[in-house]
Amino acid sequence: MTENEKKSGLNIRIAEKEDVSLILDFIKGIAEFEKLSHMVTATEETLLESMFGERPYAEVFFAEMDGVPAGFTVFFHNFSTFVGKQGFYIEDIYVKPEFRGKGIGKAMFLHCVKLAKERNCGRMEWTVLDWNPAREFYEYFGAGPVEGWHIYRMTEDKFESALEK
Repeated sequence: MTENEKKSGLNIRIAEKEDVSLILDFIKGIAEFEKLSHMVTATEETLLESMFGERPYAEVFFAEMDGVPAGFTVFFHNFSTFVGKQGFYIEDIYVKPEFRGKGIGKAMFLHCVKLAKERNCGRMEWTVLDWNPAREFYEYFGAGPVEGWHIYRMTEDKFESALEK
C-alpha cells in the first residue's frame, strides 16, 4: 500500500472464500453498468468452486474505502507462446458509481501492474467495450487496442454442436 492510499483510507485486499457473495454482487454491478445483466449466470457455488476450489482459475481483490467495499478486480494468468511466459489477464475492474473519481480505479489498475511485474508476466491484457470511457483511462497509462485482432468467443451452449462437426 502506498502512502497516498494510507492517507486516503484506501485499502486493497485479496478476496477470501467468505467474500463469495460480495464477489457476486460486484459481478452483478459491472453487468448492470455494461447493460449485460441478462448474461450473468454465475452463482455463489460456481464462483466458490472456480475461485477457491481445488484448482482456482481466477483471483480477486477488493478496493475498500474506509472499510467499505468500493471496487473489485478479477484476474487470471494466461500464456503467450510468442513471449514464452505467462501473461496477466484482467477480466474485470469495477468501481461502484458512488466511489468513482477518488483514484480507486487507478489504484486497482496499478496494483495489477505491480502483480504482473512481481509475477514476471510478459504482458498484461484486458478488453474494453468500445463505448466505455475507461478506454481513455487505459490509454493515459500507455495501453492501446491491439491492431488487427478481434476477440472471438464460443459459449458453452455451442460446445456440443462444434464437437459434432
